[in-house]
Amino acid sequence: MTAPLRINEALLIADRAFKPFQCVAWAPQDGNGELSLTVIDRTNTCIRKQIPSSAYTDPAQLEHVLEEARKELSQEGYTLQSWSMPH
Repeated sequence: MTAPLRINEALLIADRAFKPFQCVAWAPQDGNGELSLTVIDRTNTCIRKQIPSSAYTDPAQLEHVLEEARKELSQEGYTLQSWSMPH
């Protein structure tokens, strides 16, 4: 069984998942437990994604959510560097 991720670990993993673009990730202070991601391309176009705490604390769920977000970006014409979830 894999240990739950802390928010800082999830933030670092998310940042690496969207290279070569900048990924800004934060946990809003409203206490709802979501992780907000914004991927910014070279033209400052923002792509946003909300990740519930249940997904970012579970490595398998986080991997699935990040893969889905990467797939969406690829379908929109963005080319991302190869990435795999650290284990």
